[in-house]
Amino acid sequence: MTRRPLAGRSVVVTRTREQASELVARLRDLGADVVELPVIAIDDPADGGEGLERAAHRLVAGAYSWVVCTSTNAVTRLLPALAGRTVPDGVHWAAVGPGTALALARAGIDAELVPGVSVSDELAAAFPDLDPPGSATVLFPRAATVRGELAEGLRAKGWLVDEVVAYRTVAGAPAPEAVRAAGRAEVMAFTSSSTVDRSVDLLGVGGIPPVVVTIGPITTASARRNGLTVAREASPHSIDGLVDAVVGALRPS
Repeated sequence: MTRRPLAGRSVVVTRTREQASELVARLRDLGADVVELPVIAIDDPADGGEGLERAAHRLVAGAYSWVVCTSTNAVTRLLPALAGRTVPDGVHWAAVGPGTALALARAGIDAELVPGVSVSDELAAAFPDLDPPGSATVLFPRAATVRGELAEGLRAKGWLVDEVVAYRTVAGAPAPEAVRAAGRAEVMAFTSSSTVDRSVDLLGVGGIPPVVVTIGPITTASARRNGLTVAREASPHSIDGLVDAVVGALRPS
């Protein structure tokens, strides 16, 4: 592999502006012409964050045995709600994948449980059974809209689950010139199902660049459901894996 294997290649990044910097920097370091197309944005939950504030208070008070985070957005919403207060040492933390675990690590929190495959179903499967059932509670700070498998899986293993809406994913408003540039690009890198859905709404299936790369199996399923062909899926399901997938998708066969 050359030092700049993406020189002269154009790649669309669909993450929110707040989250895109690391991915954009990595791709540009490899020579890519990056089109930033923030098709989604992260907003406060409908209650303005009151539920998350109450959950943070309960977390500090020792009401939860585990905290389960399934996105970096959950981490970046929950930690400020703690307002510098200390979480009891006995609280365990779980992350859906390496990216979420890294977000926790940057705050000095060690994710004790990270499944080998970065999907909620695998996290639920890897979670310990609780005996006796109903004797402890898991805090699950989540998006306003999520798949139900994780909470259901934890409850099936005997855990009480406090689901707290920490944020909403809303449509972004990329600049018209970014939309036009995206339509001319070679690759589109998707990091979530919501970025897939919004990109298709914005560009149409025919306007999506010919090479589609995804960060993991849930995003891949969303792309295929929208009629897209996925060239590569990241392995591991992280920013590093996504960058490698972009390089691999463009590598001459």
